[in-house]
Amino acid sequence: MPEHPPELVQTFRFRIRIVRSTAPGRTALPPPRLSGALSGAGPGPGPGRGRTAPAASGPGGPGRVPDRLGDGGFQECSGLGLEADLREYAEGGANDAVVRRVGRVRLQPLVLRRGMLAATDGGSADTALWDWLHGMVAGGGPVPRYDGDVEVLDTTGGRTLARWTFTRGLPLKITGPALNARTGEIAVEELHIAHEGLRLERTP
Repeated sequence: MPEHPPELVQTFRFRIRIVRSTAPGRTALPPPRLSGALSGAGPGPGPGRGRTAPAASGPGGPGRVPDRLGDGGFQECSGLGLEADLREYAEGGANDAVVRRVGRVRLQPLVLRRGMLAATDGGSADTALWDWLHGMVAGGGPVPRYDGDVEVLDTTGGRTLARWTFTRGLPLKITGPALNARTGEIAVEELHIAHEGLRLERTP
C-alpha cells in the first residue's frame, strides 16, 4: 500500500480566469523563407500589409476591450475534452482488419454558465460577454481573443488540484436566461467559447 493514497479530485470548488490574449495565431505568422529567394526581396503588397489595423471593437465598446472577463462569476463549466480524429483506410485483401491513421484533434467549445450580475449602485446588468460577441459580428476591426484557465481547488481552496488552460478563444454562442414570473429563479446566462487549444497542466 502506498504511504499516501491518491486523492480524489472533487469538482464543486473551482475558479475560472479569462484574460485577453496577446499570442499571435498560426495564420498571423510570416510565411517561411523559400530557398533560393533573392536577397533583400521582402513580402509584396497584399491584404493587411502597409495598413494600420483599425481599433478593436469588443466588450465595452469600440476601442475599449477589457483585460479580463467574468472573473469569479461562473458556477458551471463543461467542454473540458479533446477528441482524436482517426482516419480509417481499407486495405485490399484484409477484410478482417482496418488500418487507422492519426488525424487532427477535435476541440469542443467550453460552455460556461453564471448568474447575471448587476451593479449594486442601481446600474444595469453586466454586458461584457454580450459585447464580445456583438463586437465580433459587427466587424470593423480585429476581434479580441481571450486565453483562460480553469482551476479545480481542494476543499480548503488553498491548493490547485487540476488546471486546464485554453488559448485564443472566440465567442461562439451566448444565451440569456429563461424568464418565468412564477418561479423567481436567478437569471442565468450561458457562454460558449471556441478556442484553439486545450491542455491539462501539471500543478506544483
